[in-house]
Amino acid sequence: MSERGNRKVRQGIVVSNAMDKTIVVKVVRRLRHPMYGKFINKSKNFKAHDENNSCNVGDEVRIMESRPYSKDKRWRLLETVKQAAEA
Repeated sequence: MSERGNRKVRQGIVVSNAMDKTIVVKVVRRLRHPMYGKFINKSKNFKAHDENNSCNVGDEVRIMESRPYSKDKRWRLLETVKQAAEA
C-alpha cells in the first residue's frame, strides 16, 4: 500500500465556535526579526472541521491539514490537548 504524503499539523487556541461543526483556531509562531534579532509573535487563524462540536473557546487543540470541507475550511480537528478552564 502506498502511504499518503505527510500532512501539516498545527497547535493553537480556539477563538470561536459559533459556526456549526467549525472552529476557528489561532496559531501563534515566534520568529526572529532578520535584522534586529528581536523575537516577534505572528499569528494566523485557521478554520477547522469539528464533527462533534466538542470544542469550546479557550481550548488548546491540534489540527491537521485535510481535504477541502468548504470555501475556506481545509483543516480538521485532530485532538483536544487541554480543555479551557471553566469560568
